[in-house]
Amino acid sequence: MPPYEILYGRRCRTPICWGEVGQQELGGTDVVLETTQKIDEIRERLKAAQDRQKSYADIRRRPIEFMVGDRVMLKVSLWKGLLRFHKREKLSPRFIGPFWIIARIGKVAYQLELPKALSRIHNTFHVSQLRKCLVDDATCVPLNEIELDKKLTYVEEPVAIVEEELRRINNKTVRTFKVQWKHHKNSEYTWETEHDMLVYYPSLHMAWITGRDRF
Repeated sequence: MPPYEILYGRRCRTPICWGEVGQQELGGTDVVLETTQKIDEIRERLKAAQDRQKSYADIRRRPIEFMVGDRVMLKVSLWKGLLRFHKREKLSPRFIGPFWIIARIGKVAYQLELPKALSRIHNTFHVSQLRKCLVDDATCVPLNEIELDKKLTYVEEPVAIVEEELRRINNKTVRTFKVQWKHHKNSEYTWETEHDMLVYYPSLHMAWITGRDRF
């Protein structure tokens, strides 16, 4: 129903008397022809705009397919105004999961194995709402191992120094250390300067120097 009809309870009157019931009285021929011409022009411009946007989307569009047994992430950023996982607005996750695909419905829909907490949601989703899960279970960090404060932040702690290297920074030769962190994968390291290690982690720096001098 058009907005005009919602507000006034009747359809909008036009020179062509669209939607009128009973005897119709048309306006002048010139008005009718001009109105029809404007309508055709509007339709042509709308069609041109749709084709232009489609051509832009087709450049980056690629067919996405999943197999039964794959794990996918479910997009939930479109669920506005809902309380999800005790978080609102910007703290709400964009994707949740991963979930197992248990069936394929048609060409563009998949059926997911949802937990009991989402039992009220229909478990069939369009492929555009799914993302392939690339997470390795061996590298996942359980949330119960991370201690959060009242501001929902935590301090990352270094585990060990792996390597030492002299680097050229701002025309100066600086000693840097390759540091492994507690809640990161074994392949994720950061290079920290000797000054920062002495200020923030002196015990770890001393342990590395002592162990190096032994050999």
